[in-house]
Amino acid sequence: MDNGDIDGAEEEFPARIGGRKYRPVVANDRAVLEMSSMDPGSSSSPSSSSTFSDHQASLKKVKVGTQANMGADLKEGSLPIHEEANGPQGESKLELFGFDSLVNILGLRSMTGEQVPAPSSPRDGEDVTITIGHPKPADLKLGTLMGVFVPCLQNILGIIYYIRFSWIVGMAGIGESLLLVSFCGLCTFLTGISLSAIATNGAMKGGGPYYLIGRALGPEVGVSIGLCFFLGNAVAGALYVLGAVETFLKAVPAAGIFRETVTNVNVTAIERVESPSSHDLQVYGIVVTIILCFIVFGGVKIINRVAPAILIPVLFSLFSIFIGIFLARKDHPVVGITGLSAETFKENWSPGYQNTNDAGVPDPEGSVYWNFNALVGLFFPAVTGIMAGSNRSASLKDTQRSIPIGTLAATLTTTGMYLVSVLLFGALATRKKLLADRLLTATVAWPLPAIIYIGIILSTLGAALQSLTGAPRLLAAIANDDILPILNYFRAADGSEPHIATLFTAFICIGCVVIGNLDLITPTVTMFYLLCYAGVNLSCFLLDLLDAPSWRPRWKFHHWSLSLLGASLCIVIMFLISWSFTIVSLALASLIYYYVSIKGKAGDWGDGFKSAYFQLALRSLRSLGASQVHPKNWYPIPLVFCRPWGKLPENVPCHPKLADFANCMKKKGRGMSIFFSILDGDYHECAEDAKTACKQLATYIDYKRCEGVAEIVVAPSMSEGFRGIVQTMGLGNLKPNIVVMRYPEIWRRENLTEIPATFVGIINDCIVANKAVVIVKGLDEWPNEYQKQYGSIDLYWIVRDGGLMLLLSQLLLTKESFESCKIQVFCIAEEGTDAEMLKADVKKFLYDLRMQAEVIVITMKSWEAQAEGGSQQDESLEAFTGAQHRIAEYLAEMKAAAERHGTPLMADGKPVVVNEQQVEKFLYTTLKLNSTILRYSRMAAVVLVSLPPPPVNHPAYFYMEYMDLLVENVQRLLIVRGYRKDVVTLFT
Repeated sequence: MDNGDIDGAEEEFPARIGGRKYRPVVANDRAVLEMSSMDPGSSSSPSSSSTFSDHQASLKKVKVGTQANMGADLKEGSLPIHEEANGPQGESKLELFGFDSLVNILGLRSMTGEQVPAPSSPRDGEDVTITIGHPKPADLKLGTLMGVFVPCLQNILGIIYYIRFSWIVGMAGIGESLLLVSFCGLCTFLTGISLSAIATNGAMKGGGPYYLIGRALGPEVGVSIGLCFFLGNAVAGALYVLGAVETFLKAVPAAGIFRETVTNVNVTAIERVESPSSHDLQVYGIVVTIILCFIVFGGVKIINRVAPAILIPVLFSLFSIFIGIFLARKDHPVVGITGLSAETFKENWSPGYQNTNDAGVPDPEGSVYWNFNALVGLFFPAVTGIMAGSNRSASLKDTQRSIPIGTLAATLTTTGMYLVSVLLFGALATRKKLLADRLLTATVAWPLPAIIYIGIILSTLGAALQSLTGAPRLLAAIANDDILPILNYFRAADGSEPHIATLFTAFICIGCVVIGNLDLITPTVTMFYLLCYAGVNLSCFLLDLLDAPSWRPRWKFHHWSLSLLGASLCIVIMFLISWSFTIVSLALASLIYYYVSIKGKAGDWGDGFKSAYFQLALRSLRSLGASQVHPKNWYPIPLVFCRPWGKLPENVPCHPKLADFANCMKKKGRGMSIFFSILDGDYHECAEDAKTACKQLATYIDYKRCEGVAEIVVAPSMSEGFRGIVQTMGLGNLKPNIVVMRYPEIWRRENLTEIPATFVGIINDCIVANKAVVIVKGLDEWPNEYQKQYGSIDLYWIVRDGGLMLLLSQLLLTKESFESCKIQVFCIAEEGTDAEMLKADVKKFLYDLRMQAEVIVITMKSWEAQAEGGSQQDESLEAFTGAQHRIAEYLAEMKAAAERHGTPLMADGKPVVVNEQQVEKFLYTTLKLNSTILRYSRMAAVVLVSLPPPPVNHPAYFYMEYMDLLVENVQRLLIVRGYRKDVVTLFT
């Protein structure tokens, strides 16, 4: 391709990125040919004998034509390029190891949230189609001036300035009016800084402030503030409609249907002031709202065509006001107009608050008393409208540049104009004229007052049209996120008009128009706008304070202190206006937040609160460190083994009662639990199965309303998997401290001969890892939260466990199912022990622990006396005899195998030492404990007993026989072993 071709391509495909010009890559570009000719196999072998001619031949085989002979293909819109595996033809894209392309445009689009099909690499022998043709012409994009500055200016300058601003100056005086304008302007300016920071932190979609706040603070906060902002826009539409109607009736009094209201103003002299009837405002307001709704139904294109036609008369009316102020003379053309006078300026400097009627007309017997706080609520809508640019982000060429510059420029321009207007109005007319003439701007306008009337009507109708257009789209954006199912009626497809949302907005607007009082509506609008601005500032404050990796705004002139100041000003202004309105608006937002948190769906975007939780968790973890936790601060963190053994269906991720038991180990169900399972197999082969199983387990945990996380580990065997988990699970002092699992009751019934070795190995691993152990026997009969239990919780406190058994009993009492039970502590003492002294010591210890329990001391001598008869003893003896017989058979098989192979006694693949007298002693001790449990605790709700450690060098089979004898005929049993650390303390 020569230079002429390149120039022609530039003219045909003009592309600018960041101000620099880039030519497009066309089909027969040399760079495309060189990259296409790369053969993955050609460079893999250094001994390749390919020559330059072969390379040229491979270039010719690539089916890429020139522009001269590609006309037919371009007409069809696609060009097929065939690929063959390891064939002579070159690849159509650069790949690494034949796996994936270096740059996947679908992947880049998915980062922006676009719905794109999952990319897949072409398989061998498949045809790859590349679409070639002219790009689709994009919609006209707006710049900073027309896209942000003008819409913000048009929304900020409205009815308040035309028909209320001079009245505010007369009521508050010049001094406090300057303070009022500066105070409100500073609030919106700081909000604009926060808005600029958030808007330049990433791509923006529809929804305006709802989108920004929802993505920063989460869907709950976003929906609650977004719905309030929607109501504010809908009510603002009524505000603008009433302003337009009032202006029209002032300009054309004969158009009034009902009788006008007449008020005698007594400031320096009695003067009759006429104001439109509230019924006229209601009738005309309803008619105008309906007409505007029909225009809104016509679509955004019609509204965008009307906007420039509205803006020009508004700007001309402002020009007429300032020219008229400078040309005004004393008592000409109206009494009370002094022209720009220093004497008038001095007289109007101080405030002149007084009573008015509901329409704002001064009346000594009026019911409304105005002060600075009330004026803040009346004036603040005059500085709102800074969100107009962010709402049009989809139509901007460069949102990162246009939104900050346009929004802040409009804010500063209007605030400066208001400050200058305060000085000019204060020096222009007497206080009586400022308060009595509701349309002073029209009175002084040059050359005719009609210009102001036209400007007011057009500006207010344009603002009302924007409100009735933006509010439904805000509601539709909230509904389209599918957070609240109740809002599904207001959803609208991309590019379509939200007709139902528009009707709902019109209904709200008409309801506010029926009120007919402009001064009662403005505080309501103010509250909703301030709530939205506070949300924007808090969003920026939270993101800036956390400084997450994703927080990288291009707008650098912000700081968390400015955002915090802006949010504080918003809250202060809300309470200055009306504490009752503030409480109502906050209560409304809180109710929506609570409703969304219960009924709403989780958003698929990250938010600042989750980042805050993450940062808080990291800081807490660092502060906790790895030092030993004091018993006062000790919390159980169960590591729940979901499927160690037992027959469970494949689609059941965990025993149904394990989550219920895990909740019983936490006070009020609060705390962390880790549910895990071990998947036998190779990790590379079972990774996807593990992910699926983890999702199922997590769903089960949520269904059981248990605070915990799910983990699935792939390992060659259960023993290896558990050994890895017990070593690595958790961080610092947030590691699990209790291993919870089901007792393998079925091992003998199902003839699962591998269970004893696995069971003993798990217990030994827990001892080495310094983890407490809780083994549940009778898990199938464990009660749920609705099954009330009566009787006792019996503790057989034999081995010092740091108080874990005592703590578990207290945690059980906090559950509704066990709250009616009492605790009994059984102390097993050796013969010759002073039982009464031991009982007194234990009772004193329990009293200091704030535990109410009955203490029972059992000595070996008393056990011998009680064991002479009874069904409990017979049952235990039967189990004891069976265990003796099975152990003798197993031992005989071990000895025979050792003699046959000429090796020492072997069990579970390792040598063992069997002391038959010791085995008999262990069996006898277990027999006595089992019979004692059956005698005293047969009717107990649950029994807790100390877990004996596996004897060293004993076969695992023997230990299982000991444990089976211990749990024999006990319906519900918790076998507990502490971890050499105190978990309870006598001290507060």
